[in-house]
Amino acid sequence: MKTARNLDHLPPYLFAQIDAKRDALRAQGVEIISLGIGDPDLPTPPHIVEAMAEAIRNPDNHRYPDYAGSLAFRTAACDWMRQRFGVELDARREALALIGSKEGIAHIHTAFVNPGDYVLAPSIGYPVYSGGATLMHAHSHFLPMSAQNGWLASFDEVPAEVLSRARILFLGYPNNPTGAVATPEYFDQAIAFCHANDLLLVHDNAYSEISFDGYRAPSILERPGAREVAVEMFSLSKSYNMTGWRIGFAVGNETAIQALGTVKNNLDSGQFTAIQDAAIAALSGPQDCIAKMSALYQRRRDLVIDALWAIGLSCEPPKATIYVWARVPDGYSSVEFTEKLLSEAHVVVTPGSGYGPDGEGYIRISLTTPDEQLLEAVRRIKESLHG
Repeated sequence: MKTARNLDHLPPYLFAQIDAKRDALRAQGVEIISLGIGDPDLPTPPHIVEAMAEAIRNPDNHRYPDYAGSLAFRTAACDWMRQRFGVELDARREALALIGSKEGIAHIHTAFVNPGDYVLAPSIGYPVYSGGATLMHAHSHFLPMSAQNGWLASFDEVPAEVLSRARILFLGYPNNPTGAVATPEYFDQAIAFCHANDLLLVHDNAYSEISFDGYRAPSILERPGAREVAVEMFSLSKSYNMTGWRIGFAVGNETAIQALGTVKNNLDSGQFTAIQDAAIAALSGPQDCIAKMSALYQRRRDLVIDALWAIGLSCEPPKATIYVWARVPDGYSSVEFTEKLLSEAHVVVTPGSGYGPDGEGYIRISLTTPDEQLLEAVRRIKESLHG
């Protein structure tokens, strides 16, 4: 039996590899502290859970869902966009329910990318940007990023041959894994670049609501000209502690939304309507849970930053996301340092190289772990480094 050739070019999903090594140690009785995957340790807020409990008892929700998402959910998403960003959208034509933003990012390749085409992806970013291209027998061109330019992906020097075959520009700010944020001027440059080169701009805004020090992440759809070239993917996973619920939405350019909807009509049957009803409660209900979570993550951020600097690992405090992006010590690659921490300190972090070529030399630390475990993890890291 022969599998498709594209699978030979798809690296194993980063977190699956780490989980396998972690589980092997746990099977030996080793106590592992995981600072790897960004899965919130707090439960979903009670009012959302209650909405789900009520919705699941409604027999109407036991039938096939609307492929595009219920109109009520899409309307709630558009209302949230208007209240949060001042962006007006047509719920029927410019919004689509997703089974988590990961699904939307993967499927939009199917809607726009042909075999042999290119996608332009940040050289440090969510692996699905490039993985989706590989599954379409297409290519990824990585846009350089560095600490010197604030981890903003540079699209100024894309080779003409690549640009002529490029179909999508992926961006994601606040950025996973670096925590970097983008300026309005940067978004304007990206929009102009896509206009000039007939590209779809897909902005992954999964971390828009987790921010610190007074920062509030924007929507790219606020910027002039964005609606002509851009769609934006949102997730309720991090902002409402709903990772396991698998619910998000895409909004923006009508042609792109309808094309993505056509793909989904043929590949999935939509998200369970009861989950959409719970998501409506999240988007339209009290938002104080977001402020509380941001305060929690800011406290953890400061705790980890201070502790890492104290043991000699350099890092900068991010303005958003649930991650700290830290430089590995001299003499180690990202993978080598990650493996050292797992085998010696029994602490899971993720290697920066797993997020793209310019991630080499860094690790990502997730803040979705209770304070005492974060401190214990840093203590173990210090012991593995200094004895």
